This record gives sequence, C-alpha cells and structure tokens, in this order.
Amino acid sequence: MSRIGEKFTELKSTGSRGFIPFITAADPDIANTELLLIELARAGADIIELGVPFSDPVADGEVIQRASQRALRNGVTLSHALDCAARARSRIGTPMVLFSYFNPLLQFGEERLACEAKAAGIDGVLVTDLIPEEAQSWIERLYQNDLDPIFLVAPTTSDERLAHIAQRARGFIYAISRAGVTGTRDALTREAEELVRRIRAVSDLPVAVGFGVSTSEQVKEVWRFADAAVIGSAIVNEIERLNGAPDLASRIADFVRSLSAR
Repeated sequence: MSRIGEKFTELKSTGSRGFIPFITAADPDIANTELLLIELARAGADIIELGVPFSDPVADGEVIQRASQRALRNGVTLSHALDCAARARSRIGTPMVLFSYFNPLLQFGEERLACEAKAAGIDGVLVTDLIPEEAQSWIERLYQNDLDPIFLVAPTTSDERLAHIAQRARGFIYAISRAGVTGTRDALTREAEELVRRIRAVSDLPVAVGFGVSTSEQVKEVWRFADAAVIGSAIVNEIERLNGAPDLASRIADFVRSLSAR
C-alpha cells in the first residue's frame, strides 16, 4: 500500500477526513517551495499536491495560471520540481502528488518520469489532460514504480466512464465539484455531493473533492460527504499576496491551519 493509501486508512480508522493543499512548484521560487512543502506538512496537511508549471494550463483559473507564469519566468523545469520534492521528502513523511499537464511529462519521458518521481519520494501522479482510455502505457509505468495514478472526474462524467476510471485509479479519485476551471467560489453546488455518491457506487477508493473549495466552511461541507477536501487557488492566491515576505512559508502554514481546523 502506498503512503496515500496508508494515510486514508489512518484517517478512516479515526473517523477523520483529509485536507489536501495545492501549491505550484517555484511559485514564488524553488527555495520557498521546499519550505512550503515542509511547513504544509507541519500544519497538518494529509496529502500535498505539487503542481508542475505549464505554459497553457487550460484547466486552471487565473490565479493558478499566474502562478505558472511566475514559476516559468524563474526558469523552473520538471527536474527542478522533482529535486525540490526530494529535498522536502528527506524531512517530511506526508504523501505528495505530482499534479501536471501531460506535455511536460511526455517531453521528460514516461519511463524516466516514473523512475525519477519514485526516487524523489512522490507517491502519486495526476495528469489533468490525459484521459484513461489513452493512458494504459502511462498507468503501467506508474504501477511498476509503485506510484498511484490519480484521475479527475467531473459531474458531466458518464457512469460508464466512472467505472472505467475506477478500474485504473489508485490512491484516491479526485472529484471536480463543478464543471469549469479551478478558482475560488462563494458556495459549493449540489453537483459535488451527487458526483461522490456516483463514484462510491463503482469504487471503494477514497474520494477527494476540489475545484472551487476555498473556505474553512466549504472544507467542512465537503467533509460531510467526501473523504478529503482539496484547496488550491485560495492558497496560491495567498502566496501571491505575500510574495516577498521573509516568513512566507510559515504564514501560509498558518493560513492552511485556519482552513483545515477540525
């Protein structure tokens, strides 16, 4: 069982729900990313998503798009992100998921990426724009390196495709709370709860809900019907606001504590 599976087993045994923060590698710079990974773990993150910056992040709203642009201006590459994760892994035990579009991974090489991600201490990989019907060789590479392939599902995903994804996913299934791109929202829709119900009908994997979850109240609402809540844009927006602060990582950790208070 992967660290991700172990974490959800631990949460289930205590009747708890998970909190999964997202940050973009090298936003605002690679040194702060390493500090952020460490501080997020100390703040109680159950799993951390580390985003690989990409020039055309079509599934992301303007907050994470700006984060990718800042990181790319720093000249960061996928190798830099993996090296950063490896340095943080030497100090934390929190599961980490590499969150990326497929183009950077394809350019890096499927086999090389799987091997180096495993060596860096990554536990799972989520590729936003790779559909499972075209991902068999990719999935097998991840399996061979004990990495969990994690897939997104949306309220518009058919029951047939949900079942297909459930057969291939490991770790957890990421349920998008609503159709559209990432970003903060004032309220969650009923679609998220219905989607989780449909996933549970075809899979025993834990379900995490993200896209639009941005407040402590919304986190608690997600915890009512799902196994974990994911927050990205609200955290990335705070990183942007605090850019330049000497204690950025610790202040972001405090912000995360406020979002995930149980």
